Amino acid sequence: MTIDLDAVRARLSAAGLGARPAEVAGVLADLGHVVSDGALLATVDALRRESTGAGPLDELLRLPGITDVLVNGPHEVWIDRGRGLERSAAAFTDDASVRRLAVRLAALVGRRLDDSSPFVDARLPDGTRVHAVLACVAGQTCLSLRVPARTALTLADWEAGGGLTAQGRAVLTGLVRQRRAVLVTGGTGSGKTTLLASLLGVVDAGERLVIVEDSRELCPDHPHAVRLEARSANAEGAGRVGLTDLVRNALRMRPDRIVVGEVRGAELADLLAALNTGHEGGLGTVHANAPASVPARLEALGALGGLGRHALHAQVAAALDAVVHVRRAGDGRRFVSTIGVVRAGSDGLVRVESALTWDDAGVARAGPAAADLTVLAGA
Repeated sequence: MTIDLDAVRARLSAAGLGARPAEVAGVLADLGHVVSDGALLATVDALRRESTGAGPLDELLRLPGITDVLVNGPHEVWIDRGRGLERSAAAFTDDASVRRLAVRLAALVGRRLDDSSPFVDARLPDGTRVHAVLACVAGQTCLSLRVPARTALTLADWEAGGGLTAQGRAVLTGLVRQRRAVLVTGGTGSGKTTLLASLLGVVDAGERLVIVEDSRELCPDHPHAVRLEARSANAEGAGRVGLTDLVRNALRMRPDRIVVGEVRGAELADLLAALNTGHEGGLGTVHANAPASVPARLEALGALGGLGRHALHAQVAAALDAVVHVRRAGDGRRFVSTIGVVRAGSDGLVRVESALTWDDAGVARAGPAAADLTVLAGA
């Protein structure tokens, strides 16, 4: 006979009992179940996972290499272990059980999730980023969990995993050690943040990193890193700390390098100003489909910070040196596909010109800016 956890939970709640073995055994007996050691332990474990863990997702979150767990309603759970999305056998009893988990995870970090506030985007104490949307908006409760890397990958790890060639590793190492300002670009889930953390591991141990993030994801292998995280407003609409505030404060913290985990808004103006006033070697990421589309993307972000088109391009030309683009191969593997050089044209507008590109098989091709990249990397 299958044990109905909802019925067990309801009996425990009505009697004011906890999920201790003796109390659960009594409830199982009252419900007509044969109370074997195996059934009792499995029931207690399931109840405790629902009350303190991530329920049916607990085992998935512990899988080696896991980066994302996506729940599309009670019967559809997907995972990503670095090779693209895979359907999981995990499932919930019903949408109410997914909603209970979402509400509990939101409450864990002091956030509200109900029909009047059906979205939440927060970081759990262990660093996992959780986004939830309730059925009143999505038709069924959906959860998206982004799992932080348990260990920081090095550039050597990228090379060993096929995400980077020996040539690419040497160029990236040179760019960082020559204190060039670099943007890592790519689409959602392409590995931008992971690669950025790897680049920070190349920075000299004597340099002080001040890292600004909307949600803490970077965990670089570096002995002197200060990490600042944005904060949402509370229920009264007060207490918000945005990326612009953090970038401005980072400048007063004696940074050797300023790092912005993801440039996504008005903070771009302050970051460019910093990179143009002696703060060399800055790094960050930005969403872009291709290196050539980076200037247009920066124009849109610069407008949020009050920068006109020509002012933005002038700032970018003086501040940024190179763009590193990452994407997924056909087999789901993340890899560095392009390194481009930032150049200003005779019209004053910035372009990102290809210097090195790699196809899915790792075959390299030199672009028109290859000579400039060699100079930037100190080769």
